[in-house]
Amino acid sequence: MFDVIISGGGPTGMMLASELRLHNVDVLVLEKEAEPSKAVRSLGLHPRSIEIMDQRGLLERFLAHGQQYPDGVGRFAGIAKPRQANLDTAHGYILGIPQPVTDRLLEERAGELGAQIRRGCEVTGIKQDEDGVSVELADGTWLRSRWLVGCDGGRSLVRRLLGIGFPGEAARTEWLLGEVEVTTPPDELAMVAEEVRKTHRGFGIGPAGDGLYRAVVPAATVAEDRSVPPTLDAFRTQLLAYAGTDFGAHSPRSLSRFSDATRLAEQYRVGRVLLAGDAAHVHPPLGGQGLNLGIQDAFNLGWKLAAEVDGWAPDGLLDSYYTERHPVAEDVLTITRAQSELLSPEPGPHAVRRLLTELMNFEEVGRFLAGKITAIGIRYDFGEGPELLGRRLRDIRLSRGRLYELTRKGRGLLLDQTSKLSLAGWTDRVDYVAEVSGELDAPAVLLRPDGHVAWIGEDEEDLLRHLPTWFGTASEGAGDAREGTG
Repeated sequence: MFDVIISGGGPTGMMLASELRLHNVDVLVLEKEAEPSKAVRSLGLHPRSIEIMDQRGLLERFLAHGQQYPDGVGRFAGIAKPRQANLDTAHGYILGIPQPVTDRLLEERAGELGAQIRRGCEVTGIKQDEDGVSVELADGTWLRSRWLVGCDGGRSLVRRLLGIGFPGEAARTEWLLGEVEVTTPPDELAMVAEEVRKTHRGFGIGPAGDGLYRAVVPAATVAEDRSVPPTLDAFRTQLLAYAGTDFGAHSPRSLSRFSDATRLAEQYRVGRVLLAGDAAHVHPPLGGQGLNLGIQDAFNLGWKLAAEVDGWAPDGLLDSYYTERHPVAEDVLTITRAQSELLSPEPGPHAVRRLLTELMNFEEVGRFLAGKITAIGIRYDFGEGPELLGRRLRDIRLSRGRLYELTRKGRGLLLDQTSKLSLAGWTDRVDYVAEVSGELDAPAVLLRPDGHVAWIGEDEEDLLRHLPTWFGTASEGAGDAREGTG
């Protein structure tokens, strides 16, 4: 029996597998596709996802394969910002990196940590009881695990088998996406693309590397089955309809389609089965939030599910995954809906777009929108307290190095400027650092494994009242964390 089976080997599933393996959870990832997809459905990572990679020691790998775009932070519906958004992060840039590369790097990381990964294994059925979940594969094989997480995309079979409602709006518009070779000279292509985008903001074409061009164009109709890729002829027909030329498109590396369907799962958990990533929410790709949202779901869920497997999770910890992440997804759906409307060629949306363009001249407006799109502005509801409570703590300099360098193992962390607090009973789950630098404007803070601030103060009795909320009851034999630290 496995501890956790993950259905779906995309970025959400692989990120979750890595998070679970940090806590020695026995993980199996099942991916129905025999080979990794070549389709570039996402083009980059937002600052919060970049922070996550830094927190887990993966950032250098991603930086080696990506391009930093400081001007990309905070764009809303393609509106150019007059100034750089001043975000509370050490990573104020978009990291341009094709999704197949992100997928590969996350899969490599999960494998390095010991996750079992099986490709060409499609989940076709599930049965659960009080002790675990039985998972049926397409070849008739049954596997058993204590928990199952559906990371199997917007058409999630796991979600449908659970009977979880997926309310929202059906697709009204569809786009075709292709990576192709072209015969049109680059200068002419760029000139045509710029002219077309003046009236059709849903159109775009530009270099994708390796001699290929990435083109996006509205489809003629919404397909009944969007899992079936468009043909090259259909793709060229739409290019011709919108640009007056098909650019001599040929030899496609990938062809796919996406839509403005917007839906949010009513639940993220039924018994021992949970949902994460696109299985829980779908929305238009405007702002590039989909992949990032899924990675951040996994980052929130991983340590909580591991605590449940390890047996120390306090009551309500696993359910906090839904109460924290569902509102975040709801907010993303609102943002992408708004951006979709602003791309309309109709006079009303155009008027709103002109007004918003003026409003974004105000620094506060730009920072507010950038915080939403990049997830830097997220604050979980931990009750009344200082503004920092519930927010993730940015990377800061400590007496022992950078904060994010101390978060590699996915454990809790107490930063204590008083050097007087004790973690006796929780040192098997929480690390301790004293004498931190003046960049921390608080006597002491308790960080969850995902970097969000769970407590602020200097009173040890108050700390001891809050530790069980996130880290369960004290363990016998877990000593004083102040020993051997500083």
